[in-house]
Amino acid sequence: MSERIEVLTMGRVGVDLYPAETDTHLEDVPTFHRFLGGSATNVAVAAARHGRSAAVITRTGEDPFGRYIHRALRSFGVDDRFVAPVPEIPTPVTFCEIFPPDDFPIYFYRYPTAPDLQIRATELDLDAIADADIFWVTGTGLCQEPSRSATMTALQARGSRGLTVLDLDYRPMFWSSAEEAHRYVREALPLVDVAVGNRDECEVAVGERDPERAAAALRDAGVGLAVVKQGPAGVLGVRDGEHVVVPPVPVEVVNGLGAGDAFGGALCHGLLAGWDLERILRFANAAGAYVAGQLACADAMPDTAQLDAMLEQVSCP
Repeated sequence: MSERIEVLTMGRVGVDLYPAETDTHLEDVPTFHRFLGGSATNVAVAAARHGRSAAVITRTGEDPFGRYIHRALRSFGVDDRFVAPVPEIPTPVTFCEIFPPDDFPIYFYRYPTAPDLQIRATELDLDAIADADIFWVTGTGLCQEPSRSATMTALQARGSRGLTVLDLDYRPMFWSSAEEAHRYVREALPLVDVAVGNRDECEVAVGERDPERAAAALRDAGVGLAVVKQGPAGVLGVRDGEHVVVPPVPVEVVNGLGAGDAFGGALCHGLLAGWDLERILRFANAAGAYVAGQLACADAMPDTAQLDAMLEQVSCP
């Protein structure tokens, strides 16, 4: 793997077990497909698919699924040097049910904790974190100690170098309350350059659900670029001198899980390429739509040529 890291993510990893049959409840599913999963991990895979050097900081169990994760990361071209085992805590697995187009119940087996929440500040390579062109963290990383302190230490180590992105990534099952999540996300916002989230996540982070007010509140909190996902209404992006709303890309949804991570990896690629905001968001939207039309998450991440072809087809009358 290259020593230089363009996109370094930190957060969840696990094994996704998705039913081979759609429209079937878990208790009736006879066969599952295994995939690499976890939001921060998926973002790194997505960025690597666009030719970016990518790595992830995370933890696995000291078990067969942990070994699978290392193998899968390498197969996707993601640097696994910052992935280490945590004894006596199993690698988490995640099940989902698939009821297209908009019902995808998800079941996390990571209680009372998971290896990726055991990342400690003293274990971090702060030089690598500071030197990455983009450093991506998630709200889930703030939900529990020692991950919370490690995440804040990493954010503070960034200083003004590169771009730091916070994926608001609010999962209520990982928190005692929305109020607790609000407190810790608010502490992180002044330390990041970009914040990405849907309307629900913005409401938890800054108390605003309306996209325009949410973007303004994120900017007031110190964020340079606020990206608010609006579902069928598209995506809003606001930064100095640019205010953009782009429509969704039509797709027949197979599995909505992982679409946001594809969006994130494509967003990183566009930011590194120096594109204008409208082009970045259209590209990222296409990535999310592409993965929503597939069963898998990491395994389904598109490359740049696939998204360019998709956007060209959408733009044709």
